[in-house]
Amino acid sequence: MRKLTPFDDRDSRPTIVTADIIRTVDNETPTASAMLIAGGKILSIGTPEEVESAAAELRVDPERVERPGATIVPGFVDPHAHPLMFGQMLTWIDVSPEKAKTIPEILALLREGAGTLPYGTPIRGYGYEQRNLVERRHPTRQELDEVSDDREVYIMNASGHGGVVNTFTLDKFGITKDTPNPEGGEFFRDEEGELTGELSDAASNVLTGLGGVKVGQHGPNFHLGDEPAEHQRQLDIVQQRFLAGGVTAVGDAQVSKREFSAYLGMVERGALKIRVSMYFLSHLLDQVLDLGLIGPFGNAFLATAGIKLYADGTLGGWTAYFPEGYVGDPCRTGQLYHSPDEYSELVRRAHRSGLQTATHAQSPVAIRMVVDAIEAALDERPDPDSRHRIEHCGLPDEGDITRMADLGIRPVNQPQHYFNWGEGVEQAVGTPGERFNPLGEFVAEGVPVTLSSDAPVAEPRPLEAMQTAVTRVTSRGHRLGSDSLCISPEQALRAHTFEGAKTLGRENEFGSLSVGKRADFTVLAADPITSAPDKIASIPVLETWVDGYRRYSAASPDAEQVEGEQR
Repeated sequence: MRKLTPFDDRDSRPTIVTADIIRTVDNETPTASAMLIAGGKILSIGTPEEVESAAAELRVDPERVERPGATIVPGFVDPHAHPLMFGQMLTWIDVSPEKAKTIPEILALLREGAGTLPYGTPIRGYGYEQRNLVERRHPTRQELDEVSDDREVYIMNASGHGGVVNTFTLDKFGITKDTPNPEGGEFFRDEEGELTGELSDAASNVLTGLGGVKVGQHGPNFHLGDEPAEHQRQLDIVQQRFLAGGVTAVGDAQVSKREFSAYLGMVERGALKIRVSMYFLSHLLDQVLDLGLIGPFGNAFLATAGIKLYADGTLGGWTAYFPEGYVGDPCRTGQLYHSPDEYSELVRRAHRSGLQTATHAQSPVAIRMVVDAIEAALDERPDPDSRHRIEHCGLPDEGDITRMADLGIRPVNQPQHYFNWGEGVEQAVGTPGERFNPLGEFVAEGVPVTLSSDAPVAEPRPLEAMQTAVTRVTSRGHRLGSDSLCISPEQALRAHTFEGAKTLGRENEFGSLSVGKRADFTVLAADPITSAPDKIASIPVLETWVDGYRRYSAASPDAEQVEGEQR
């Protein structure tokens, strides 16, 4: 029988941890230099003298962990990520901009990776971003044919909302130039009407299966099925990647039966070491309500949180909804996943039952549809602390930001989207794209800022997200928009710790370092608050602790670390 128990629930020996500075993100004691932890909790925090005095009352000689020169911050919270999908991507061939800057380089990486696969196994790559390639375009099916013409080849775009396949894949699934585009997706064609190999959104069902979650079924499905044991391996890999970034808690923003089962498998193996809050896809709303999962359920490591919905598509893949067409391509408009009335009814049902909603919305039209629906739901059943979320919330109108403040709506942004392809948003929608991720405007209106990665769309590197939020400088060195869109380092740290925990409804457990909270913290080689803004991302993560145990150490990144012992 599966039991939802924490990874390690035994009491730990009292430990005093010291560092040059501990940034608690707690208003009462914003800085400290020592803390006493035991049993997975913080017992005391303050000066070394204060903490030593508290330890003496325990009448047990504590262990001492000294980190001179280091800065300790709360464990980073990543409230919007796709761990299983990220783990799956990490078992594919990396063709991201860091690895390949041209299409020939992508093809070379695919050929190299294919050489390690059994014959006939599909060749899958991930992470290319066409606007970051020298050619400034997607590869074509003919180019992927050069990698293989007798097995599937598929590379997923960095947006996660499509990619390119070779001719063999199209032939295998019977896709021809005369095949109609599915609702909410597209098989792209050239000027002569021939298939280019690029596909987006619902067209990806040729890979994921027609039974997947897609337009008409509450959202896109880009997770390719694997055996349960392979999913366990993928989650093990990805968990270490989160820990290496200093992340101690994650919000899974797309949970179906597949993800839920995979997490239960980790719990059963005693392998879950980071905290996961699950948002079930809205096609499961009836089941969630039937089971009565309308309040906190689970334990400190695996818990339910709410319902995930989709309003429109992605800016990176040009499927976010712009009814007047994109500046970069007037023939593209993107799409809404629901009519306004249908979407509003889903939100109303969830809210009426006490469920938090988290809706993907990027364009001004989609964001307004979400705000309208939440406003109507709150009018029917007022709740000053409903904490409904808008995921990404890339280009909200200024008036809707004011409404978000009034309604208590919490946007969950990903500055690394801006870092990786902010220029592409401007190319797609014109000058308004300079406002992409307007964090400073949120702060000015009193809207709480929450940062996340959306992994695998971006790596879980909270310090990179913080730097981008502070500087608004992209990976190409460009800075778009005005100073008013930036936030301070203190605000960025809070956004990736306490506000992330509050967005998950778990700020009483973690997100800041104070007495009674979980001993989840990250040890950094430098202080992100006093470091030069353009150096924040380069600060090394030295250690990551969860529940008072060291789960990651840069000194031995592949080992499972427990301070004072190794298991």
